[in-house]
Amino acid sequence: MDIKKYAQEIFDVEIEELKKVRDKIGKEIERTARLIMECRGKVVVTGIGKSGIVGKKIAATLASTGTLTVFMNSAEGLHGDLGMVHREDVVIAISNSGNSDEVVSIIPSIKKIGAKLIAMTGNKNSKLGMEANEILDIGVEREACPMNIAPTCSTTATMVMGDALASVLIKLRNFKPENFAVYHPGGSLGRRLLMKVKDVMHSGSDLAVVGKNTGIDEILVTMTKKKLGAVCVLEDGMMTGIITEGDIRRALGNKEEFFTYKAKDIMISKFTYIQAEKMAVDALELMENRDSQISVLPVLEGQKLIGMVRIHDLLNSVN
Repeated sequence: MDIKKYAQEIFDVEIEELKKVRDKIGKEIERTARLIMECRGKVVVTGIGKSGIVGKKIAATLASTGTLTVFMNSAEGLHGDLGMVHREDVVIAISNSGNSDEVVSIIPSIKKIGAKLIAMTGNKNSKLGMEANEILDIGVEREACPMNIAPTCSTTATMVMGDALASVLIKLRNFKPENFAVYHPGGSLGRRLLMKVKDVMHSGSDLAVVGKNTGIDEILVTMTKKKLGAVCVLEDGMMTGIITEGDIRRALGNKEEFFTYKAKDIMISKFTYIQAEKMAVDALELMENRDSQISVLPVLEGQKLIGMVRIHDLLNSVN
């Protein structure tokens, strides 16, 4: 047995089944999304067994992207958890066969409560399908398992259908990265999305500043002392230029005149800068996505210098 080849064949089977499910998608996905958008309560995802496990993931994705969502194990629903379902809610019930006892058994109560019912099933004519307000067809022709028994393609199709629904809702809600960050404050992803320039910039006495007529020797001393890789040139409190270590190296090309230079002679007057309220990841992109990358970025408020951010600081904060 060629294990590598067989594993690749499993991928091929699942991909082909996903394509078939994709091609069956119709207006029901739009109606389902609109139903959730108009919902004045919450979304309750329910299922049992492997469908329940996938349901937990779908509920988590919906919740993290702005849809008030909880997961309810269908078996637990039979023993009191149905109390979390209210009239204003939308219930997404997952069952590939559509006839899972635990799922089917809670349908009468869901209907009596008055919640809308979305079926995520592979059998439109099942008990679940017949009772649902909308059906998201996750039916596959075969499982990838060699016995065609273990849920493989069917659970993958369910997962992707959930991702498709969540992504549609993200678009409809105009959900943005900063909204996503609110629900993900921990970990590197949260830090990357929440961190602003003002959180990582150097300010106050840490800044390296000189005047337009400052001599090269004082410029070098200031740059070395502050260790920011650049000095900012100010005039009447406003920033008019910047001198980086690269500018110093280029000026050294004229050794005879080097020590006669003043800041105004070697500074860059058309410089890139950013505002303190911008996201740190935006500053990183501004520094890297250009013909000539830069390693320091002034932070301005109008024309007034209020900070300096280094690429090293940004990389530490957003990774």
